[in-house]
Amino acid sequence: MSIATITAADINKLRQTTGAGMMDCRKALMESDGDFEKAIDYLRKKGQKVAALRSDREAKEGVIVARTTTDHKTGFIITLACETDFVAKNSDFVEFAKSIMELAIKNNLHSLEELLAAKLDGATVADKINDQVAKIGEKIQLARFERLDAEGVAAYIHGAHRMGVLVGLTKSSSQVLEAGKDLAMQIAAMNPVAVDADSVPAETIAREKEIVTEQIKNDPKMAGKPDEMIDKIAMGKLNAFFKENTLLAQAYVKDASKTVGDYLKSIDPAAKVVAFRRVQLGK
Repeated sequence: MSIATITAADINKLRQTTGAGMMDCRKALMESDGDFEKAIDYLRKKGQKVAALRSDREAKEGVIVARTTTDHKTGFIITLACETDFVAKNSDFVEFAKSIMELAIKNNLHSLEELLAAKLDGATVADKINDQVAKIGEKIQLARFERLDAEGVAAYIHGAHRMGVLVGLTKSSSQVLEAGKDLAMQIAAMNPVAVDADSVPAETIAREKEIVTEQIKNDPKMAGKPDEMIDKIAMGKLNAFFKENTLLAQAYVKDASKTVGDYLKSIDPAAKVVAFRRVQLGK
């Protein structure tokens, strides 16, 4: 195909396929002697260049999608990040993020690397993201991939795709899964550090104990007090930390008269939370 035979229809077809601008598509076809596949490669290379040029930019906006498989045994969260709220709210960008999620579910993927290499409409997700970079002109990246497997998994998206939560449970009845959504909303609102005191990371406990111990020692009223007393008071403060910052010990946001653990027991005494994931934009 000569330059003279490159038509508006050819340009439009390439534009619809890649999402690139009209002038970029025209140049790609000219540089590729009208070869459609080579023109696509040309635009992808351009997208990679744009991505490299913008690699130092912060991508703190974006779209978070949280979903489970139809049997509720596996949940996924992905974050498709961009630079501006304007792009994040664009319906095409949101649908692109959802298509990536559908691919993760369909192919039962386990990692971010697998997802980037997976094929979406004949091209890898990584290449499709580069197409978006070329089209939009912002830094765009698949910033997070989370997977949670359990007997039952509930998913929740908070706000306009700004936060995603997964909750893994030991039971998968409809009542427990519905309760799991309530727990996911609790996690979104209260941001617990762990399921219970036993699952708080050792480094978190050590850091909190060091902080409260120093606070006690700096209290003039504690001057000259024995280390055993200081340690006992520190443990009391740690227990208060666990109550405020672990999921099952927190006051349930929908009924503060009971804990989250009490609420779950009221739904099914045998149901337990095994894990959760909470992903927030910019974090």
